[in-house]
Amino acid sequence: MLKKTLGCVALLSVWLIAAGSLLAHHSLAGVYDMKAEKELSGTVDKVQFTNPHGSLSVNVKDQDGKETTWVLTLGSATALAQRGVGKIGPNALHQGDSVTVKFIPAKNGSPLGFLKAVKYADGHEIVVSGGNPND
Repeated sequence: MLKKTLGCVALLSVWLIAAGSLLAHHSLAGVYDMKAEKELSGTVDKVQFTNPHGSLSVNVKDQDGKETTWVLTLGSATALAQRGVGKIGPNALHQGDSVTVKFIPAKNGSPLGFLKAVKYADGHEIVVSGGNPND
């Protein structure tokens, strides 16, 4: 009986530690302003499909012609693939593509965000995240 109790306590402890680590890792609120949303248009500079999160770099020109590269964090490669976003196919993103992106901006005002949707030059739009890294 004592062995079973100790085994259950050990198992529960491991589960709680793992769950706490996952929640801490996936907290967007520490970096991003969860109450805000921005939209910018520009050209794709680079796309990286890596785990646990990829990134999309978009070059955006302001009214004076100054270019800023925005780095947008993507959800997991698996979640993106489920939405048809990948290296090939109709929803592929390539360097030089014109896009409009919707994202949750960084709290500190830096050119950083968490991507929510991308609108392609032909007008079709893909929602890639609802604001949850597992989306």
